[in-house]
Amino acid sequence: MKAAIIIFSDPTHSGEEALGRAFNGLAAAYDFKQKHIDVAIYFQGTGTRWVGHLTKVGHPLYPLYSAVSDVVIGVSCGCADVFGVRDEAEANGFNLVTDNSVPGTSGLPSIAQLSHQGYTVFSF
Repeated sequence: MKAAIIIFSDPTHSGEEALGRAFNGLAAAYDFKQKHIDVAIYFQGTGTRWVGHLTKVGHPLYPLYSAVSDVVIGVSCGCADVFGVRDEAEANGFNLVTDNSVPGTSGLPSIAQLSHQGYTVFSF
């Protein structure tokens, strides 16, 4: 069993709902990690905006993020470009994922590749 957690929630527009979705995505990753199940976290779409929040000491999700940061694969490069957080992602040490060469973008994570590799994809 393998799990890919993709966080789409937007920390700038959805308030508590977005925080809850990100929290539950990270908590699911923590659960898989604690059970020694292969898990990978991706930030995609407006979820790329989390890069400037999760790494701040004092943010409510910082302790949980810190516990799973080693299984964060990265952020969608194309989405980080579209939503204006590419520089922030790089400055905070996030990898830019470009596996899916979508025309007109700098690339996104490949859901097909994850599926082919045996990952079950969960979105938050």
